[in-house]
Amino acid sequence: MELAVLNNKGKETGRKVKLNPSVFGIDPNDHAIYLDVKQHLANKRHGNHKSKERAEIVGSTRKIKKQKGTGTARAGSIKNPIFRGGGRIFGPSPRDYDQKVNKKVKRLARRSALSIKAKENSILILEDFKMDAPKTSAYIKILQALDLSDKKSLLVLGEPNNNVYLSSRNLGYSKVITNSELNTYNISNATSLVIFESAISEIESILNEF
Repeated sequence: MELAVLNNKGKETGRKVKLNPSVFGIDPNDHAIYLDVKQHLANKRHGNHKSKERAEIVGSTRKIKKQKGTGTARAGSIKNPIFRGGGRIFGPSPRDYDQKVNKKVKRLARRSALSIKAKENSILILEDFKMDAPKTSAYIKILQALDLSDKKSLLVLGEPNNNVYLSSRNLGYSKVITNSELNTYNISNATSLVIFESAISEIESILNEF
């Protein structure tokens, strides 16, 4: 599969990039994508939810009423969970939500997600460019030239470019990452995938490891 290389004005440069079919042209494995996205979302959870149990409530430990003769159930502490202000029974406690997915499955998931985007013609190859200073309006003009101003896009850089990243940071519909940060969730979550020309070889090299 060959794609034309565009410049930041949205015009073809005359060059073409041939995408490796073992990365951008495989038969997608939906279950691998599911496992990788599920792990990504689970690992983002902090797991710091907490409610106080009976032993953690601050309060008097005296017996609040006599054991017998009241006509009601016995009670030994104001911290009893049945009383207002008492501890919570079986409340949430901090836990780790991290899940494990094997490296080969993760690489398969990313290749599958990229292959789906390629089949949908949702991949653009962009000539590398730099910005002299962070400027969101200039970045928006580039998206408009690529017809991506109203689409959720993911821009993959070949190497860190702080000015491009800062220019996109205020935009909720466009995200900028480097090729080493590419993951299945970001690929699947974007409507269009824009890849710097210099990032293609590194992505293919990483995802072809066995």
